Amino acid sequence: MKKKKVNLRDLKPDLEGQNSHDDGHNHNSSESVGKFNTYLPAIFSFVMLMIGIAIDYFDMFPYFKGWIRILWYAVAYIPVGFPVIKEGWKSIKKGDVFTEFFLMSIATIGAFVIGEYPEGVAVMLFYAVGELFQSAAVNKAKGNIKALLDVRPNEALVNRNNDYISVSPEAVEIGEKIQVRVGEKIPLDGILLSKNGSFNTAALTGESKPDTIAKGEKVFAGSINLDGVIEIETTKEFKDSSIARILNMVQNATARKSKTELFIRKFARVYTPIVVFLAIGVTFIPYFFVDDYVFRDWLYRALIFLVISCPCALVISIPLGYFGGLGAASKNGILFKGASFLDAMTRINTLVMDKTGTVTKGVFKIKEIKAINWDEKEFMKYLMAMEEQSTHPIAKAILEYKDEGTDYEASEVSEIAGKGLKGIVNGRTVLVGNKALMTANNINVVEETETIVESIVLVAIDDEFTGYVVIADELKDDAKETITALHKVGVKNIMMLSGDKDSITQKVASELNIEIAKGGLLPEDKLNEVEILKQDPNNKIAFIGDGINDAPVLAASDVGIAMGGLGSDVAIETADVIIQTDQPSKVVKAIKISRSTRKIVWQNIILAFGVKVIVLILGAGGLATMWEAVFADVGVALLAILNAVRLQRMKWID
Repeated sequence: MKKKKVNLRDLKPDLEGQNSHDDGHNHNSSESVGKFNTYLPAIFSFVMLMIGIAIDYFDMFPYFKGWIRILWYAVAYIPVGFPVIKEGWKSIKKGDVFTEFFLMSIATIGAFVIGEYPEGVAVMLFYAVGELFQSAAVNKAKGNIKALLDVRPNEALVNRNNDYISVSPEAVEIGEKIQVRVGEKIPLDGILLSKNGSFNTAALTGESKPDTIAKGEKVFAGSINLDGVIEIETTKEFKDSSIARILNMVQNATARKSKTELFIRKFARVYTPIVVFLAIGVTFIPYFFVDDYVFRDWLYRALIFLVISCPCALVISIPLGYFGGLGAASKNGILFKGASFLDAMTRINTLVMDKTGTVTKGVFKIKEIKAINWDEKEFMKYLMAMEEQSTHPIAKAILEYKDEGTDYEASEVSEIAGKGLKGIVNGRTVLVGNKALMTANNINVVEETETIVESIVLVAIDDEFTGYVVIADELKDDAKETITALHKVGVKNIMMLSGDKDSITQKVASELNIEIAKGGLLPEDKLNEVEILKQDPNNKIAFIGDGINDAPVLAASDVGIAMGGLGSDVAIETADVIIQTDQPSKVVKAIKISRSTRKIVWQNIILAFGVKVIVLILGAGGLATMWEAVFADVGVALLAILNAVRLQRMKWID
């Protein structure tokens, strides 16, 4: 899938404003001044308006009439009105006439024309305040994305000519050695060369718990080194690192609109010119039907109509609602690639999942040791001596067995293709492998091994069967509770598809109470199963996977969810939603966040339309003044914004 390239150096100014700096110094004082300057025009207009209204009401100055009064309210109007009129004029020059700026300009200038100066200022003032609230709300919603930007590493200490020098992360090549001090950010993805390390990965995974990494394991850019100076060998260029990918996805997500957003914007394009022509009709048509027609009265009603009809409450609050949902998800370690996938997630009723790496840890562990007529510790010493000669993942799992005593050494070890190993340990002939190896050497195996579905290593010493070790993948800690929680949120159909052998797949599915499970599948087999499910139009399917082999199914599903977002590049490129931790329970949280987002968006739509229709009817009948119009427009917009901001404060229990 072709991805949009993003210049990461340009992201921070784009999100934080044109005056952002990234020099490492504290700019709190300058930020405070900047905020005050932002609100200063509105404060000035408000003070001027209140003084003017007080003089009008109490008739304090007899000279406050005629041009003096007009000039006073004009001075109050200009600080908040001029920027709006300017934007409206810019839009007109671009051929976009019927915008909210045009509506507000016409309505307020019209109020001045008919002598309703305080109301003209009030409408524009409250509109400006609404815009400020919108800006503040958007900045709050972007807070989680800023947190990601803040962990963008600024430098890397790279070893060149036996000396560590500071360079830009973009200048470091794959395979170079870098050093990271305590408290510094990991600049690039790589392999840990030091003995071990402790890292804060909150910006990548949403988890605040420190992550301990051993020598030879992967570390990811954007993590913070918590303990001691460490060395890392880079495995990726910065543009391909984990933090760069996440920044890319977040940046692109804000640009991908939901169907609701797109509809509202298209609706506003059609709705606004209709409103303007209806306002013209409200002004002139009554002349032909009303006996005591007064132009000024009907023009006033038309202006009220224009103010009420302004679609800014919808145009502002709906994208803000989705943006809030994207931010809340990001804060919880879930990355949606666009608002459209927030919508799609709300409709999911069928979940198809991979097994290995999705509900299991994808790491072999010893599940059972059975030594027959042998001491377990002695038995394991013989087995480990043989497995030290193998690079198989099962051998690695066996070698994790810890015990006191001196390890034995194996000699004359040979590998028997497809069967196992043969060698000498302490002068004894040792066979380690599967049943085919035992059968080939005429060794009888105990019957209980026939019923074991997991991977099993059989051991014979001096032509006598001495025991076996069961190796199995472990379920993730939250796997069982995830299935229960999915049923609770309405995902009734859950299916497991795995490339692992069917007996193991069925056993894992049974442990998790998943009724439908199929194992031994190739990638195309998984795709066929999902295509069969899609034949029923009522099925809205999400697929959760973690590997390259899951990419075709991730692409074919209504929502593709990639587990282990820091691991599989192909899965990340293909999926619509990335779970940055390896916790399947995050899928439940993703569904909850999506539904909360959609609920708030629809609350705002109903609120905006409902209030506007009521006040429109009252305004057309002469029962509503410009003040009610201000509430119906700006007041509703403010309420909708505050409602959307609630997403930032919500808690979703796993």
